[in-house]
Amino acid sequence: MKIIKAKCTYFPEKLKALFGFKGGYLSELWQVVCRVESEKDYGVGVGVQSVLWSDAAVFTSNSEFDGNMFMYKTTEYAVKLLEGREGATPIELIDGIYEETLRFARSLTNVKENLRETFVRNALVAVDNALWQLYAKECGEQDIMKLIPQEYRLPLCEEQKELCNIPLVSYGVNESEIRKLLSGGTVLMKIKIGFDDNGKMSKAEMLEWDKNRLNQIHGIAKQYETKYSKSGNILYYLDANGKYDTLERLNELLDYASEIGALDNIVLLEEPFAEENKINVGSVSVRCAADESVHSLIDVEERIALGYKAITLKPIAKTLSETLKILKKAFEKNVICFCADLTVNPLLVEWNKNVAARIGTLPEMNIGILESNGEQNYVNWNEMQECMTTKNETTYQNSIYILTKNFFKTSGGIFEKFPYYEKLF
Repeated sequence: MKIIKAKCTYFPEKLKALFGFKGGYLSELWQVVCRVESEKDYGVGVGVQSVLWSDAAVFTSNSEFDGNMFMYKTTEYAVKLLEGREGATPIELIDGIYEETLRFARSLTNVKENLRETFVRNALVAVDNALWQLYAKECGEQDIMKLIPQEYRLPLCEEQKELCNIPLVSYGVNESEIRKLLSGGTVLMKIKIGFDDNGKMSKAEMLEWDKNRLNQIHGIAKQYETKYSKSGNILYYLDANGKYDTLERLNELLDYASEIGALDNIVLLEEPFAEENKINVGSVSVRCAADESVHSLIDVEERIALGYKAITLKPIAKTLSETLKILKKAFEKNVICFCADLTVNPLLVEWNKNVAARIGTLPEMNIGILESNGEQNYVNWNEMQECMTTKNETTYQNSIYILTKNFFKTSGGIFEKFPYYEKLF
């Protein structure tokens, strides 16, 4: 593919309430759309920016608008770099512009050389998706497995018939909302911990808040059962977003979980420590997962060496191109992978679903898993769904995605035309 023209645009989508994690709060998420053209055809890709998730330092040292604009300007720069370039696959094209885009982003933001690479990966999602759509059109193919290079296909050999949706229980989700989720069929909840009230709380106070939160949620969840977990119990996926500082403090939380009977329900503990805090988690009593600390392929082996036994895949936040490399390395090391969300729009849920449906699942589960929390958080979720013009190849019942054979043949329609996004250009 030779890219002769490329451009991008964005628009914000409001959230129902301030969305809290990593001790900070979002009010909106920018939807970025890219269009890339070759001499033969064009592709349109969509991404969602999350500055707080990708680099909290950029978020906290700027206004929310300025942080978003920094990431959008990074996307805009990457798009211009593509013009005139040629590559055999989207992976090759993205690799070709990555380092220069990273240098630009570092000079643009206030954090300079300390900018986290995930910031740039997030900025490249819309660009990458546009390239994959163009590639699909040029190949005349809608089955994503026939587009992915052979060397990356082995870990994607499954065809899950069902995926349980993982909702997000952020700091502000109250008891009635938790009960509503569980009554609606939720099997596995992603629970945000590490609350510090915008840095006003000490680590000891944070730990006490987390204990109380876990006790509250477990007290509710133990009243419910499910056929989709091997134990029949509701399961927990704790996301600390790097807010813990010592192994002793983390173990105190887990000892408390054991005291209240919640320890066996915890199947994942994501990013307990900040990326630069190289504590080995091999002795931790639950399975630790790496997410933001795995910016790219080169980070996978380091995290595994530090005792992490799971890798969070985010094709909707780190690009499909880089995710394929991460998945391949994790698969070779027998490390569990699963797909998590970034509060993305309905179209990106389908991109995420294409990976989640083709990989193995957690040992504690009877079916596959996929996190999606957009419906919980976007004001205009129903209108956003109408942007999808694809034939729905998935049935959604009681928090379970039921996948058809045609879903796999057509990749859930992600390579079709989307007039709503195309008209932006």
